[in-house]
Amino acid sequence: MPKAKYHIYVIELSKKVYTENRKFREANPQFNGVLECLYVGMTSKTPKERFEQHKTGHRNKKGYKISASIVEKYGMYLRGSLYQHIAPLETRAAALKMEEALALELRRKRYAVWYN
Repeated sequence: MPKAKYHIYVIELSKKVYTENRKFREANPQFNGVLECLYVGMTSKTPKERFEQHKTGHRNKKGYKISASIVEKYGMYLRGSLYQHIAPLETRAAALKMEEALALELRRKRYAVWYN
């Protein structure tokens, strides 16, 4: 069986998230309102499939919600230009590290970013 590949993806969020979500605002003190609000994630699906899961409030077979509420409510579209340079990763652990690294890099560039 082939090994799962994990993809990093970025979703642009409505700027309403910054004014309406206190936790998001507190996580992004560097944000000056000029650039976009973003969600960075990782998935074993395609970024497009994962975005659709977020937007529809997807639940797994056990009934647990596996979509991010912040994306379900504020997600607008995928921002391929911010993640397509990252090759798929072999392990979940490597993908989690890359997700965090990209999120922090985007924050340094003054985007407002949420990641898990």
